[in-house]
Amino acid sequence: MAEAADFQGTSPSPARRWMRRTTALLASAPLLAGLMQLPTASAAHAGAETSVQTASASRTVAVALDSLSPSAPSEGDTVTVSGTVTNNGKQSVTEAHVDLRVGSELDTRSEIDSAARHKDYAPGVDGTAVDDSFSQEFAELTPGVAQRFSISVPVDELDLGGSGVYQIGVSLSGETASQPWEQVLGIQRTFLPWQPEEADPKTRTTVMWPLVSTAHMTAETGSNEQQTPVFLNDDLAKEISPGGRLEQLVSLGRELDVTWVIDPDLLASVDAMTRGYRVQGEGDTTTAGTQQAVAKQWLAGLQKAVANKEVVALPFADPDLASLAHNGTDVTGSLGQLKAATDVAALTVRTVLHVTPNTEFAWPVDGAVDPSIVKVATSAGADKVITRSDSLEETGGLPYTPSAARPIGGGTTAVVADARLSTAFQGDLTKASSKTLAVQKFLAQSLALNLQTDQQRSIVVAPQRTATASEARAMAEAVAALQNGGWSEAQGLSAAAKAKPDAGATRKVPSSADYPSGLRKQELSRRAFEQIAQTQKKLDGFKVILSDQSRVVTPFGRAINREMSTSWRGRVVQARNFRDGVETYLDVLTDQVILIDKSETKLSGRSAIIPVTVQNNLVQGVDRLVLRLTSTSPTRLEIGGKAYSEQPVTVSGGHSQSVKFTTSANANGRVTVVAQLFTEDGQAYGAPVTFDVKVTEITATVMLVIGGGVLLLVLAGFRMYTQRKRAAAREAEEDDLAGTGDPDAGDGSTAASQNPQGPGDRLKEESGTLLGADDPKQPSDPTPDTPTENADPSGTGERVDR
Repeated sequence: MAEAADFQGTSPSPARRWMRRTTALLASAPLLAGLMQLPTASAAHAGAETSVQTASASRTVAVALDSLSPSAPSEGDTVTVSGTVTNNGKQSVTEAHVDLRVGSELDTRSEIDSAARHKDYAPGVDGTAVDDSFSQEFAELTPGVAQRFSISVPVDELDLGGSGVYQIGVSLSGETASQPWEQVLGIQRTFLPWQPEEADPKTRTTVMWPLVSTAHMTAETGSNEQQTPVFLNDDLAKEISPGGRLEQLVSLGRELDVTWVIDPDLLASVDAMTRGYRVQGEGDTTTAGTQQAVAKQWLAGLQKAVANKEVVALPFADPDLASLAHNGTDVTGSLGQLKAATDVAALTVRTVLHVTPNTEFAWPVDGAVDPSIVKVATSAGADKVITRSDSLEETGGLPYTPSAARPIGGGTTAVVADARLSTAFQGDLTKASSKTLAVQKFLAQSLALNLQTDQQRSIVVAPQRTATASEARAMAEAVAALQNGGWSEAQGLSAAAKAKPDAGATRKVPSSADYPSGLRKQELSRRAFEQIAQTQKKLDGFKVILSDQSRVVTPFGRAINREMSTSWRGRVVQARNFRDGVETYLDVLTDQVILIDKSETKLSGRSAIIPVTVQNNLVQGVDRLVLRLTSTSPTRLEIGGKAYSEQPVTVSGGHSQSVKFTTSANANGRVTVVAQLFTEDGQAYGAPVTFDVKVTEITATVMLVIGGGVLLLVLAGFRMYTQRKRAAAREAEEDDLAGTGDPDAGDGSTAASQNPQGPGDRLKEESGTLLGADDPKQPSDPTPDTPTENADPSGTGERVDR
């Protein structure tokens, strides 16, 4: 049996335990004899040195407690602790053994905090080891090598007293070459809540289960009828995928009796993913999202998880109430954004989850409040503000933790969450040892709170908004153990807010000067709220011209809500980039309705029509627009008989429309004309288009010259016509003479008639050609083929040259 005990991880045999204790006693006998001969002062000094040496030695081996089960044992249970021991020293540790130690009972919550802070072994405080039969021995601990242990002890062997919180420790004892005597070389403390019988009364505990994420959707919806949403990235898909943070929260929370606290923006974003979405890429490119199935699965799981559970809806996108109170209230429209975010919250939750949420609660960051935050938080309709006990601190000297509900005036109730319980799971809990310590401390604080008084109280736990997956697992383990314990019962948040408040509990809201400076540094700046207001103003000016406002108002309204989100704390650059992206995309859409540029227009008459083209590149049509054309010099050029003229404009999606204006010129010269679109309420829309109109008026002298030229052309044509007609008549007469013949003429007559080029004939033809133009027109002459042109100035309605 002695040989078997030498193997690592085995329990010691009785002979081995007897030999170990005897050796330690013999080794320490000379030391004890020497100490007895020292003076009293020297003994005290030696005791102090021994304490320091003991504390230093207890850091040689690191003890990690990976699990303690059950977390809150009952009568008849067996407590099992397991973990690892790692020798951080330079020498091997021999004769090593792991023991479970039971310390004293901790009476107050402060004692629990103090015990958790101390890491070194303290004789007396850490108690004695449980019977050696429950130890685990190691033949040797090599430096740097971790070795596992597991010890199981029936709860009856722990010698626990009545209900309470007991400090327990897992210690590693052994020897080194330089210190060849048994000593505690490492220890890990934790807490064991012990409630053997059902408590009376039990604490009514409300656990808020936040389902909140960062902003994921942009304002962009794609230039199509389906309005495909565009996401900043695909990070949300990772969070809702199996094993992701949000998937863990849903799967773990399904089995717990908790109050779900949900940001409707998260629901809207996942719901949008189920119908198809796109993800921003490099530059202006987007790629198709592929996680529709994951989104559907997550939503289905959430719908089952919240069935018959209380659901509290935060305002859409979880607006930063403290930032708004401190930096945004002086910016016009900022409070209106909070109201809009609150109004849409309930509808979103009902549409996606098919449950009716409670919208009466406001939740400032970390539950920190001051009068301005309370005022803003309740301005949108909420009458309950979730705060925390480290903000609304107790000043009345109550010997116990009071109930959460506190009336603070004006019909507002402060729901004060317990700070110790709410912050129990913050930090890196990826290691099993860290998670185990967090769970045991949470349970210990809860039981100690219950034992403070025999009054029944309502306690609220408000953990961090965006718990990691490891934090969620630790929270779920603790809440499950709490609900199975004998000192607590679950209660909804609404019930906790309605519970009777303690008469002596603090109800005074701390001043603004007491607001934590660390939180104030993370707030959205006034400049951020000014940019939000500027974007909203642009949206208001754009939506009035749209035939279907909802296609733009809804995505941009929700994007503006996201600009105020609490999730931007600590992410200044990302917050600014998001705001810039929303405003830039709105500018892009606004610029889709424009006036087409015009080059110089020439007006060659006293009046003309000038067309101005409006182009609409939006998917939907626009109306309720007015186009105004203004002459900068109405004494030279009038528009519709005055300095300017206006006409309504309606343009279908993807089309252009030309609007025509009648103009009249009063003098020659160049006149600048300005075309500008306006909304019906008189607000300028888009950039104006400026172009020049060159006026050239036609004078009377010019008209006479033009008329004379036209007359000369007519006369020349008439002369050519008469010459051709006479020549044709002569030829016909000569042909007649040649056909009948002259009996007295003989051959000479015939020869003469066959030779038209004789001197007499040529002279007569030439003479007729020169003089024919002066002959009067004969009645038999036909009407000229070419009519005379009208030289009058062009009339109204002539289209101008561009």
